[in-house]
Amino acid sequence: MAYAIVDAELSEPLPCATLGPDDDGIALLLRSGGRPVYYGLHPLEPGVRLDGDALLALAGPELTVALAAQELRETLAPPPPPRPADVTAVVCTRDRATLLSRCLRSLRALGDAAPPVLVVDNDPPDGATEALAAQEGVRYVREPLAGLDFARNRGLREAESEFVAFIDDDTVVDRGWRAGLDEALAEHPDAGAVTGLVLPAELSTEAQVVFELRGGFRRGLRKLRYAGRRMPGNPLYPVGAGIFGAGCNMVLRRELVLELGGFDEALDTGPPLPGGGDLDVFHRVLVAGSPLVYEPRMLVFHRHRPEHEALRRQYWSWGDGFVAFLEKTYQADRTMRPKIRAMLLWWLGYAARNVVGTALGRRPGSLDLPLAELGGGLAGLTGSYARSVRRADANRKRHG
Repeated sequence: MAYAIVDAELSEPLPCATLGPDDDGIALLLRSGGRPVYYGLHPLEPGVRLDGDALLALAGPELTVALAAQELRETLAPPPPPRPADVTAVVCTRDRATLLSRCLRSLRALGDAAPPVLVVDNDPPDGATEALAAQEGVRYVREPLAGLDFARNRGLREAESEFVAFIDDDTVVDRGWRAGLDEALAEHPDAGAVTGLVLPAELSTEAQVVFELRGGFRRGLRKLRYAGRRMPGNPLYPVGAGIFGAGCNMVLRRELVLELGGFDEALDTGPPLPGGGDLDVFHRVLVAGSPLVYEPRMLVFHRHRPEHEALRRQYWSWGDGFVAFLEKTYQADRTMRPKIRAMLLWWLGYAARNVVGTALGRRPGSLDLPLAELGGGLAGLTGSYARSVRRADANRKRHG
């Protein structure tokens, strides 16, 4: 199974798209003035040829509504003139030079808008990443303590800019990424965090297509602003931190996050507890009183895991990381405990519904994927966060 990806600008003649013999559908991204206004996944027959009118027909009324909403927004509330944000792009990586090279090239392709780049090499097994950074002409630091949040905190300490953009090494930034960030901060100068749209860089394997069909990292194409400890109509806010965006494409106000203690280094530790750090920092930024903004124009393309087993492990890590975040927050903030208990009950029901829906064929993919997410969450209930705190402490002691 594979899907072709078509990325087209509406102000220009739309291309013709022909599916290959192994393509089972199309992922269609349409832009207006560079701004994403439509994204959809459409199953089709292999070999089908689509002209511009056929592509527009796939988008249908959803595109019409999106374009009307954009025109109305620009008429009633035109965005303020953006100013270039003082930002450093931090790419945390370990032993993935090929992926890192693509990421760095995409940042360099932003031209004059490209931010300074800092590569944080996390417990590297060799000198390949350092050599690549030197070849690309970007700053390089080595973080010996293994764990993504050790690397992220090193990036926070090393950067000197007002904002730090954390870009995963398996992403490629879109040509409009910087314009999206500058626009978001012009519209929300008080923002403590900005997240952006994440779409697939490729849909070449069944695992990649299934992940995207199940929702991927997407949070929609509407601008959003979150602020404070309460949201009308959402009694679980802000504990449901998954609604805020993805850690592979997040920009944080540096001094604020440092004042909050940085990333929790007991989260995102690799195989023992490979998640939760982004959820935790989003939650703490909001509880501290700083808004979080979601800007779809700040777009990156992510290389989803191509192998089924790697995808299954990702779903496990999502469940385990989410429950670890709940456990940590339950201990740290008594005022959130009623919401956390309610959130846990809701999430267990949600995960169970995913299992049933997949078993009945109502959701794409094999049953082991939602079972892995549920299993990871149940594993988290056994105290995985407390164990990870002890491992992180031991890691610090080993390195003095």
